[in-house]
Amino acid sequence: MAAKVYFSSLKATKRKENHVSKLANLAKAGGLWDKFKEKELIAIKIHFGEQGNTGFINPIYTREIIARLKEKGCKPFLTDTNTLYVGTRANSVDHLETALAHGFGYATTGAPLIIADGLTGKNYIEVGIKGEHLSSVRIAGDIYSADGLVTMSHFKGHVLTSFGGAIKNLGMGLGSRSGKYKMHQGAIPNIDEEACIKCGECVEWCPADAIIITPQESRIDPDLCIGCGECKVTCNYEAVKVSGGTTNTRAVQEKMVEYALGGIKGKEKKMGYFNFLMDITPECDCCGWSDRPIVPDQGFLYSDDPVAIDQASLDLVNKARGFEDSALKENHEPGQDKFRGVHPDVDPEDQLQHAEKIGLGSRKHELINID
Repeated sequence: MAAKVYFSSLKATKRKENHVSKLANLAKAGGLWDKFKEKELIAIKIHFGEQGNTGFINPIYTREIIARLKEKGCKPFLTDTNTLYVGTRANSVDHLETALAHGFGYATTGAPLIIADGLTGKNYIEVGIKGEHLSSVRIAGDIYSADGLVTMSHFKGHVLTSFGGAIKNLGMGLGSRSGKYKMHQGAIPNIDEEACIKCGECVEWCPADAIIITPQESRIDPDLCIGCGECKVTCNYEAVKVSGGTTNTRAVQEKMVEYALGGIKGKEKKMGYFNFLMDITPECDCCGWSDRPIVPDQGFLYSDDPVAIDQASLDLVNKARGFEDSALKENHEPGQDKFRGVHPDVDPEDQLQHAEKIGLGSRKHELINID
């Protein structure tokens, strides 16, 4: 049976209609409000954005969802987990300051902020799963303890997973810092000596001090590298390559999918997923900058199925005509794979195929336009 995915474009078709009200209409059509009961603690998983990045979801959009949940008597809170790399969200103090600086304060959203894996990422619960790579996953403790979960995902590109949507928001987003390390293991990059100009930018951004740049050599110590991919997105000269190409990035995606399976365990009937197809940037919101979008804005989607909503989102992006003056190097025509045009060594099919295989959801879907 095809999963239902509800879609609303950004076009205003009625005088009093706006983008915020469109989100509420999507949620109503998908039955989100009927999933939760009075006094239940509902986590709203969102990416607060790295300092310097402007591609993250506007906090105003969270306010409508939070208000509707409060009308039901629920107790919603906005949440994310600390990052593996060293940036402005690697611990809860810096993370909360970044979230507040980006407008996610109570005055705007109407909900408190909780960093779900604790001060330094050590608040997690070991959850047993039946995966092909993993038998247990480390899920952020306050996500695990919540009664229900709503994800609000900015759909965009990613250097190791091709794209990031609902699945990545669950898998990478619900894992503790040590869980993120487990997911990244195996994706070890190396430096192309001929392409490297020895600028040292990657050295500054490496959280593991694994990069050595001297007049004689440029290399990454595989014993220190944690595989976070920060050096690859930092390099402007395409000198950083991922060892093993699609083989290792596939493993990262598959482990991420298995983390997603553990993240929703016990909450399968208490889940809802929003994808925002706006500012569809070539890289993740974890970058300390934002690049030009690779395709035009498409709209909002809602579903009960994280695999279906990501498949529908990918289809919409691929149907669009790509922007020539962007990070998209090829595949500009409608119907061509846009994220492979940015990250040619990473296959977006990997996470979707594995997600369906292990029972996270279905790629078969019915796209329902509610405009």
